[in-house]
Amino acid sequence: MKKLIMLSLAAAATLTLVGCSDDDNETTVVPTVTPDSTVTPSPVVPSDSAITVNDVQFTGIPTPTGSEQLKLQTSSEVEVNGEVQEIGFTKLMATGHIDNGEMYGLSKDVNDMILTMDDGNPYICNGTSNPSGSGSGLDYVSILQKNDKLYMVSQFECQIGSIYVSELEQDAQSGELSAKPDTMKFVSQKGEFGGYVHCAGMKTPWETHLGSEEYPPDAKGMDLNASSSGDFYFDFVKPFWGDMRLANPYYYGWTPEVSIDVDGNPVYTKHYALGRLSHELSYVMPDNKTVYISDDGTNVGLFMFKADTEKDLSAGTLYAAKWTQTSAANGGAADISWIELGHATNAEIRAMIDPDNNIMTNDGYTFDDIMEVVDSNVDGTCPTGYASINTSAYFECAKVKTGMEKAAAFLETRRYAAIKGATTEFRKEEGITYDANNKTLYVAMSAIERGMEDNAKSGVANTQYDEGGNNDIRVDYNYCGAVYALDVNEDMVATNMYAVVTGEMIAEDADGNECHLDKISNPDNVAMMPNSNILAIGEDTGKHVNNIVWAYDINTGELTRILATPAGAETTAPFFYNDVNGYGYMTAVTQHPDEDTDDFGQSSVGVLGNWTGLVE
Repeated sequence: MKKLIMLSLAAAATLTLVGCSDDDNETTVVPTVTPDSTVTPSPVVPSDSAITVNDVQFTGIPTPTGSEQLKLQTSSEVEVNGEVQEIGFTKLMATGHIDNGEMYGLSKDVNDMILTMDDGNPYICNGTSNPSGSGSGLDYVSILQKNDKLYMVSQFECQIGSIYVSELEQDAQSGELSAKPDTMKFVSQKGEFGGYVHCAGMKTPWETHLGSEEYPPDAKGMDLNASSSGDFYFDFVKPFWGDMRLANPYYYGWTPEVSIDVDGNPVYTKHYALGRLSHELSYVMPDNKTVYISDDGTNVGLFMFKADTEKDLSAGTLYAAKWTQTSAANGGAADISWIELGHATNAEIRAMIDPDNNIMTNDGYTFDDIMEVVDSNVDGTCPTGYASINTSAYFECAKVKTGMEKAAAFLETRRYAAIKGATTEFRKEEGITYDANNKTLYVAMSAIERGMEDNAKSGVANTQYDEGGNNDIRVDYNYCGAVYALDVNEDMVATNMYAVVTGEMIAEDADGNECHLDKISNPDNVAMMPNSNILAIGEDTGKHVNNIVWAYDINTGELTRILATPAGAETTAPFFYNDVNGYGYMTAVTQHPDEDTDDFGQSSVGVLGNWTGLVE
């Protein structure tokens, strides 16, 4: 096994190895029969026949078997507008890489001091399979074109989430990318309370890295005087602060942005105006003002933000989606309306959690300042004046305290959305992408279950996820998940939602696959290749032994395997770059592979490419 280089380390931390793939750690029920729950999606018809759309066809790879299951495999050819090109995969960096005095994926504390684990090894955000690793590992990587240079910004999905930036070099003749030596920098987040569980992200149209903070702690009933509660938040965030009493839970659950200044230095910002929830991905639309926000977990919402000013996410209005069901078949369909939650600026909301602008004092709002939650009546109704809601905290009788509506909208976004009547029943809501030619937004739902069922869990009667709530979504259980399409109007507002690609549950086969091998399994990240027919769909939680990145042809409904990760690894960060100095690439991350794979348990990032000939 390849060993990671160790540094001389100063700080000590007590850490429990916990992943982020399933937020409530409940057992999945596996069926013994295969339900007939999938249909061939209808082709998408371009909205404007005058648009020239690139025709792209990847050569597929087979389902990995035997020793191939331990290797990263990718497509070797792509046909672009009739021209067949050889392509390959170039690894750019793996966790533990040392450059410029920094270690890729190493987490640091509130003073930017290196963290270690109990055994003395560094706290590397690498995945739990590696003895020196923690959390889920490297997640999203952006390639930014700034200052006539290429920069790679990488974020790591650990509870203490780190971010690094490096320059890339590009071979002018072949287009091959490589990491430029002596350029790696740690992106300090201490001015914004540190980073927490950085999950998916995107490169914005204005060449910045837009990230996420997933699974924020529930502020209700939290005792910051406890030495440890044994939960996800305390056991991982305490090492960052040293003293748990310094860590307001409202510091986490936001959308961070990393820009590169004229001197090549990273600048880190948190966007509090986009609301506090389990941010999987905030996706900026072509108007540079509208942002769609997915909320990962159980009984969560779907959100939209309208910025006041183009290319500036520091102020705007936040909305939550209302699902009005029109069909329960094949993943379901609905009309979508939007409920306004409120308008805010970053400065306004930050002042609520840090009024004296001193991160070491923790004198901001608490849950009890904002909301009140009481027990229900004996008959299951809520007392007068309290709203009956069901969110990730399940059934509650809640009300906002007088004058605290704005605080509730932006600090308790999901609860407030439910109080206002929005739908908070989605499950494992993941990546978002947009096809500008067809005016179609795509959202991945890793699993259709729990709140999305009708008073059931995994097909078995269970009221926990609908009790006291709207029960807006009532579709059939499918743990293999689906990708949904949303039609978008001229104001960039989504008006409906319907499944276009669904997985198919099967009885577990001899290799351990629980979803049909020729269909998607637990879709996570999605990425539209701009001005083309290709939607990339990346898989997550292991219902396939080898998670796949599929090229889905939106015109024919055909799925083609273009990348398979080694066993145990998620596929994350697929994102298309059509024109990096004339070359096209798709980024891809292999997250937390098994230790006995060719990647030795190391999370890594690379690019599939390098193709040319795309028409803009």
